[in-house]
Amino acid sequence: MDIKEVFNQTLSFFNRFTKKQRIVIGIGAVALIAFFVFLIVFTTNGKERNDNYAVLFEGMNPSDNALILQHLQQNQIPYKIPNEDTILIPRDKVYEQRIALASQGIPKTSKVGFEIFDNKDFGVTDEEHKVKFLRAIEGELARTIESLAPIQKANVLIAIPKSSVFVSQQVPPTASVMLGVRMGAALTSAQIFGIKNLVAAAIPNLTIENVKLVSQNGEPLGEDDELSTSKEAAATQLKYKSNIERALEAKIINILSPVVGGDDKVVARVNADFDFSQRKSLQEVYDPNNVVRSEQSLEERREGGEKKQVGGVPGAVSNIGPVQGLEDNNAKEKYEKTQNTTNYEVGKTVNEIKGEFGVLTRLSAAVVVDGRYKKVIADGVEKMEYIPMSEAEMEKIDSLVKQAIGYSQKRGDDVTVSNFEFNAKTQNYVPMTEFDKITSRIEAYLTPFLPMLKYVIVALIIFVFYKKIIVPFTERMLEVQNTEEEKITSLFETSDDEDEEFNKFGEMRKRVEEQLGIGKGFNEDEVKYDVLLEKMRAIIEEKPEEIATLFKMLIKDEISADMKQS
Repeated sequence: MDIKEVFNQTLSFFNRFTKKQRIVIGIGAVALIAFFVFLIVFTTNGKERNDNYAVLFEGMNPSDNALILQHLQQNQIPYKIPNEDTILIPRDKVYEQRIALASQGIPKTSKVGFEIFDNKDFGVTDEEHKVKFLRAIEGELARTIESLAPIQKANVLIAIPKSSVFVSQQVPPTASVMLGVRMGAALTSAQIFGIKNLVAAAIPNLTIENVKLVSQNGEPLGEDDELSTSKEAAATQLKYKSNIERALEAKIINILSPVVGGDDKVVARVNADFDFSQRKSLQEVYDPNNVVRSEQSLEERREGGEKKQVGGVPGAVSNIGPVQGLEDNNAKEKYEKTQNTTNYEVGKTVNEIKGEFGVLTRLSAAVVVDGRYKKVIADGVEKMEYIPMSEAEMEKIDSLVKQAIGYSQKRGDDVTVSNFEFNAKTQNYVPMTEFDKITSRIEAYLTPFLPMLKYVIVALIIFVFYKKIIVPFTERMLEVQNTEEEKITSLFETSDDEDEEFNKFGEMRKRVEEQLGIGKGFNEDEVKYDVLLEKMRAIIEEKPEEIATLFKMLIKDEISADMKQS
């Protein structure tokens, strides 16, 4: 295809628009091209940044960053620093440079854990071993704390004093923790308490009281734990009390609204007193039915006399043997002994009882209900008459309220039910007109559809805006300038009546020429020319402005054609 021809066709098509249309189309085209260029450039830069560069190290100390940059500059490796603690290098060199830096011991100030013992050094003293062990614990604790969601950076320092042989002179260990909290995050008292417990549990003989926390701004953390804990406990207790009271009030309103005629005709207020002091009790119960664990029996039995032994005080008497005939052979000795030992297993039950969070001690409820209203006509005027509840109805309502809240006389609960007129309807009553009645009925009918109606209204507004503004504007900006061409074309179009007039004019002229004897030289083209000439004169006199526009366009097209040919 000829490029020049395409260009000429495009130019001629563009020349058919008005000046305003050309401006709008030009601005739109420029804006569209600029948008696409921006989109392409932004996407290309983003891909280039994300695809070609990756993070080498992030969140390092300035001293480590300086060593890393020095290494990259010496090896002529391109790098980028998007912020103060992030270094980017080409993606294909990230792992290679990490290994190269690690071989040089960079980063040097990074936290170390128990991997410090991977390399066994011979000749290490006991003191050096203790220092390494302490560094390992500090590093592992710092890593663990940094893994928590709100913590960005953590440093742990532990001080373990030398042990003493005297108990009175022993000093407990202490620990200090510096916490860098992430932007927009905050530590709660429970999280602070958890971090203290974590550090204290990792060090022998370290108590929570000896663990001190400080923020990156130097502010102590957890020093007012007791006060904050008491505040949180008070807030929790107040919320619990309020929730119970609101729930009981809702029960009263729900059970009475069908009776009195609606939620707006009953008001309930409940006050609940709680005992939030938690008690612990230890109870030991011994089992009366003992079980025999072991049983032991011992029996001893002896009969007959024992043979007497020679003995006594040294001397003549003791050396003399027994005298014959003096021994009583009839004397006999008998001995018996029985012993039974039984051991029982004593059963014992130990119960540790912890009191509940809040014990309800007393309930008090105040309920106010509205009466009934009746329309009456007094002195020809329609009024509202208030009818209070009867005593029987009030007793039933009182019983319903007590059942709803769980009334207990032992607890000292109190319930008061009163009957009053709400909003003084009888004094300010104005009879509804027919229009008000119709309006109220329509409102009652449309109320369920109001949530949906607002979306329908928005849709109608958008539709009207589209049809009345967007569509006409689009048609005006994009339609071709056909109006003037249609006007020009209409100048040469003739209706059926005009055709009949031309025919009659031609026949009349022919008869006149025949009567005058000049019909032989009759030429039909000349007649058409004369008729058209007369018609053109009439049109010029009738529509001079449109004819002038026509001539301008003809002259313009002629000049354009001459320029193209030249």
